Amino acid sequence: MAAAATRKCIGVDCANDAGTLQCPTCLKMGTDSFFCSQDCFKRSWSEHKAIHKKSNLLTNLFPPKVVSEPDPATGHFNPFPSFQFTGSLRPLYPLSPRRTIPKSIPHPDYSRDGIPHSEQKFVGRHNITILNKEEQEGMRKVCRLAREVLDIAAREAKPGVTTDYIDEVVHKACIERESYPSPLNYVHFPKSVCTSVNETICHGIPDQRPLEDGDIINIDVTLYHKGFHGDLNETYYVGDKARANADAVRVVETSRECLDKSIELVKPGMLFRDPGNVIEKHAKGRNCSVVKTYCGHGINQLFHCAPNVPHYGKNKAVGTAKPGMCFTIEPMINIGTHRDRTWPDDWTSTTADGSLSAQFEHTLLVTEDGVEVLTARLSDSPGGPVPMPSEQTANGN
Repeated sequence: MAAAATRKCIGVDCANDAGTLQCPTCLKMGTDSFFCSQDCFKRSWSEHKAIHKKSNLLTNLFPPKVVSEPDPATGHFNPFPSFQFTGSLRPLYPLSPRRTIPKSIPHPDYSRDGIPHSEQKFVGRHNITILNKEEQEGMRKVCRLAREVLDIAAREAKPGVTTDYIDEVVHKACIERESYPSPLNYVHFPKSVCTSVNETICHGIPDQRPLEDGDIINIDVTLYHKGFHGDLNETYYVGDKARANADAVRVVETSRECLDKSIELVKPGMLFRDPGNVIEKHAKGRNCSVVKTYCGHGINQLFHCAPNVPHYGKNKAVGTAKPGMCFTIEPMINIGTHRDRTWPDDWTSTTADGSLSAQFEHTLLVTEDGVEVLTARLSDSPGGPVPMPSEQTANGN
């Protein structure tokens, strides 16, 4: 699950960057309101709470439009019929009930109320955790398990299979490994995995839509096991038509190559702003664009933390890689514009022009002399690269 780009705190007279702390009331109302700290939130409360009254008044005066009528045969419906979608993909509800996790499996702190309290304690975006040997082993373990779960899910990505079924598969595989699926109820995300199809950049919510021959799908898996998170994703071709689609192959393989090329940079002393330069140069050479809204992120006992690792060139990310640091790189590459648009579910991010998007992600550990890819593919992992189209086709001509 990608981290959002840096936001500004909305606290009164505050110029700091915001963390992940949000007003609980705004969250329930579906409104974004990010603060840099609990103290800033408390100091701003008397003025901020006025927003809630105004929003409630507007909702009463202009109630939201009803969802579309369910299909009599299936009971499925589009929950946002008046939304101007950018591509052909549509959500297909109802979502299945929230899946449960046995109490015997350790839960992250946000599992109950959707708020990652532990992440809010680390307000300073420059505080990058250095893991000791025992903690590094904890990361190795959870990342191996996460790779197993992703591979299990990827084998189910076939025409006719719903993304909700893939969510069920991931959920059960996590429980079998005594792990909690990290996305579940993280800032109220309703499912155990992100499934992003075709024009979806990231954070797609699994629903009742069956996959079609010709789709591409990104499956983004994160596990929480014995106090550590392991995060990875890959984009897969669904059926034979996708592999025959020059644009699909170009965007998928470009994203895969961008990740591989950026990992080659990782070692002690690497600046966190450097991977973006390599990624954008390669993407532009394939006539693709790089999403700027989301970035790679630190990961350890926290799902998302410092550092931020942007994927676009000439970014201003701060910090230098040191042995013992863990973080993700996860370039999101589009065929068309780099701009994105979010569905009314407040999660599904799609390309602004409806063009295809692809993403790949690894969790990385900086070693004394280089990098260890903790979520590396196994010899029998499904998917993998396919030949790029001819040079003329690959450049969109």
